[in-house]
Amino acid sequence: MELRALRYFVTVADELHFGRAAERLHIAQPAVSRQIARLERELGARLFDRSPRRVRLTGTGRRVLDAARAALAAADEVRAAAAVPTGTMRIGTAAGFTGRLERGIDALRASPASFDVVLVDLPLAARLNALRQGDLDVALARGVPSVPGLRTLPAWTEPLFAVVSRHHRAADLPAVALADLAGGVLRVPDASVHDVVTTALREAGVSPRLGRPAAAVQDTVVEVGSDPDSWAVLPADQVAEIGSTRVRAIPLRPALTITGSVVVPGDLPNRCATAHVAAFRDAVSVSCR
Repeated sequence: MELRALRYFVTVADELHFGRAAERLHIAQPAVSRQIARLERELGARLFDRSPRRVRLTGTGRRVLDAARAALAAADEVRAAAAVPTGTMRIGTAAGFTGRLERGIDALRASPASFDVVLVDLPLAARLNALRQGDLDVALARGVPSVPGLRTLPAWTEPLFAVVSRHHRAADLPAVALADLAGGVLRVPDASVHDVVTTALREAGVSPRLGRPAAAVQDTVVEVGSDPDSWAVLPADQVAEIGSTRVRAIPLRPALTITGSVVVPGDLPNRCATAHVAAFRDAVSVSCR
């Protein structure tokens, strides 16, 4: 039996309303409902009588409530003794978000709520699916206009850079046009920039050769650094994490940008969704209370 399920149960019992309980817990309402249903299955008894107009504790629910409060109080005493935070926020992420994550987590922790952070590194599609299934609380993503069942909230804009070997003919230029790179082999390691780059290439009337896709951004950077004929396009935050002297990052001319978003469950309370967006913007001062 998970303490999280007991905490959700006690919160619903206090509020007698699943929506208000979810708001207090800063999670989506379906996640609360799933935990309560799982707890009821585990106990083999109904804890709540539910109707469209009201939620009431059953007789079993009232008996379980006292025991659940005692169990949570004991667990909180253990956490207090070990100085362990009392909540968890699961954030879906990927390469190139390190600085933004650090700033955002610091901003969220400025609120009164105490919580631990679990970062879950997943490809974009898996990240969004995990959020939809309730396995994540929030996700960061680039180039995602909308996702069924989720709320995609634009939070920042990043310039895109051409990344080339230091031996590439354009390596020392202050800026470069896509047409000037089109003779080489284009590597697009990040699926999120694919549509932006494809549209820009089509508008520029160029069709570069496409290289073999790489599994990770860092792998592509290493391969581009070893091949003066190839190039890649990466967002600024990913460029900041390259840490290689074998490549050069060059501003594009005309400039291209990509939108970064905070993706949250569709029924997350607005004030918490707003707090998440504010946290992961470049200017961060937020509260979810």
